[in-house]
Amino acid sequence: MFRLVSLINRSMVAKVIFFPYLMLYRYAVEWVWGIEIPRKTKIGRGLSLYHGQALVLNQGVILGDNCTLRNSVTIGHKKLANGTFSRCPRLGNNVDVGANVVIIGDIEIGDNVVIGAGSVVTKSIPANSVVVGNPARILEKETL
Repeated sequence: MFRLVSLINRSMVAKVIFFPYLMLYRYAVEWVWGIEIPRKTKIGRGLSLYHGQALVLNQGVILGDNCTLRNSVTIGHKKLANGTFSRCPRLGNNVDVGANVVIIGDIEIGDNVVIGAGSVVTKSIPANSVVVGNPARILEKETL
């Protein structure tokens, strides 16, 4: 459903013609399944949602290819000291995000990163890392 909505979102004429489908998407995804993925979110190929209930993505989030997200994940901007909001996180390819993870702020998550359940990520993470904890810290980093 998301891919079709993203395609419709590219044209104002398509938005008018397929308005009922856009409303169906919003109802089905947000109200029935409990997943908040705005239609303007940029998502790469191969996204996997495992038990997507309570999943929240901000529309500014960018997900790379083959990302895995589990239940109760929140990814979005954070409010800065001056009252404005930061940019949203950008996740690389093959990122595996555990349940109940919070990723906020203008940060980058590298390719092939595993984020353990319950982590709170507020700083950029280099590629090929395993991250756990609140606040998140790098547990191990593979060298290639």
